[in-house]
Amino acid sequence: MSLNSTPSSERVHIGFFGLRNAGKSSLVNAVTGQSLAVVSDVKGTTTDPVKKAMELLPVGPVVIIDTPGIDDEGTLGEMRVQKAKETLYKTDLAVLVHDAKENLTEAENELICLFKEKKIPFILAHNKSDTVETVSQNKDNEIYVSALTGDGIHALKELMAKTAKGTKNERFVAGDLINEGDTVLLVIPIDKAAPKGRLILPQQMTLRDILDKGAIPLCCRDSELTEALAKLKDPPALVITDSQVFGKVSKALPESIPLTSFSILMAKYKGDLPALLKGADALDKLKDGDRVLISEGCTHHRQCNDIGTVKMPKWIEDYSGARSDFSFTSGGEFPENLTPYKLVVHCGGCMLNEKEMQSRIDRCEKQNVPVVNYGMAIAKMNGILERSIKPLRL
Repeated sequence: MSLNSTPSSERVHIGFFGLRNAGKSSLVNAVTGQSLAVVSDVKGTTTDPVKKAMELLPVGPVVIIDTPGIDDEGTLGEMRVQKAKETLYKTDLAVLVHDAKENLTEAENELICLFKEKKIPFILAHNKSDTVETVSQNKDNEIYVSALTGDGIHALKELMAKTAKGTKNERFVAGDLINEGDTVLLVIPIDKAAPKGRLILPQQMTLRDILDKGAIPLCCRDSELTEALAKLKDPPALVITDSQVFGKVSKALPESIPLTSFSILMAKYKGDLPALLKGADALDKLKDGDRVLISEGCTHHRQCNDIGTVKMPKWIEDYSGARSDFSFTSGGEFPENLTPYKLVVHCGGCMLNEKEMQSRIDRCEKQNVPVVNYGMAIAKMNGILERSIKPLRL
């Protein structure tokens, strides 16, 4: 991804669903004007979801997802169907590709029910319109198209843009917490885990949001925090720190200066703050043998002192006094069944889109499993949770 690219987590995710041989992949290629998906007359050609980040006019920055047929058969087929359904967790807009020659099947109607249940806006695209004599459009979200001839493709893209328009509300990382002209100090540790030559995504997003607000961002390492504060004529309106040095920064920072973390800002930006705040209390109730899931939305090379697999388990055990049984997931992995766990500790989710992050929290809540994010958990264990969420004006 170039420096000018919109991160995938900030793009509208558009999933193409349907039966095998309904023409999903052909329609994806027609809509994007690229050969993104393999096309064949053989049923089940698409065996795994295929994702592509791109600019799709008039929609804008999107992630296009081509999914396996929802009617696939056999043991492998069932796994493919499951993969297709898991895609719904991250789908902002669904396109159900239906063969215009046929009536809607039970599997297709089940998909429509899933779209409605998960509150996913959807379009019913009747493909292969060139094979039927007359077409009738009964609903605003229905359209007849032909991936083969190109008929209706432009109209479909216009409908996608119109439908997707309401899927993204205006959100702010930090801009809603500060005023124009405010000075905001960002504390960014540069250690072995810091990527060489760049800032991590939450830091980039926060920095840009502060600039968009017309405020003044200043950056320093945790080792220079005291010196940086001494050089300021007036105290900063807000200090935002990496959660891993929450305790150190809190001790160095006067109580009068508001403090929060990048991870907590991510929880506000794309999560559910009340649910995550409630989940922090579960850290006080852990007992020996309790299972704790630590989940990260990205995949990265594990360092010798990795936060997810090394630091977080140690901090939790030191705080709770209990010896927990830890499990770990990363990237797109997240269990359907969460009931074995007493607590889920999740990263800030910067690499997940809002839809997927919220779906993970929703799954925890529906299964009565407390969930907390890294920043809130670390603040809780340092005794500064109330201070760290105060700037968020809950």
